[in-house]
Amino acid sequence: MPVTTFKSPFGPLTLVAGEQGLRRLYFPGTAPDLDDFYAGDRERNRLASEQLEQYFAGERTSFDLPLDYQGTPFQRSVWDQLRGIPYGTTTTYGALARLLGAQPRAVGAAVGATPIPIIIPCHRVIGMDGSLTGYGGGLPRKRALLDFEASAGDRSAFDAAWRQRQLALL
Repeated sequence: MPVTTFKSPFGPLTLVAGEQGLRRLYFPGTAPDLDDFYAGDRERNRLASEQLEQYFAGERTSFDLPLDYQGTPFQRSVWDQLRGIPYGTTTTYGALARLLGAQPRAVGAAVGATPIPIIIPCHRVIGMDGSLTGYGGGLPRKRALLDFEASAGDRSAFDAAWRQRQLALL
């Protein structure tokens, strides 16, 4: 499967294409051993890279590209619902659970298994009390994405998140 590295405000994102479209997006330091993948045929990831560039420039609020994510039918139904959460807004695990007629924990597990974060906007799901809860890219990235979208694409949200992460490491 073709692999491309996209330079984001968070560092390099690893994009992996499947036969039908984008299959995975990994945050820095989270990609598995990619020896079975190859860097050729980057054309399959070109559209994803272009749309991510537009998103991080504040010029795109939704993604329109073929996806090739794999999961159980339940996971796929959750991920399809996530794609419908509008830019700059949030929903809760409970609200998604009610919409799907499922248990919030099952929804939370499916959200946590989202294979293409940012493009499938799992960062827009928060706790019932408004708190940030788990995020595969880390809570500082989740906060940065939410602040970025709430500010209509102001990239300073990423700078603030980076400073917060650096302070947390001290």
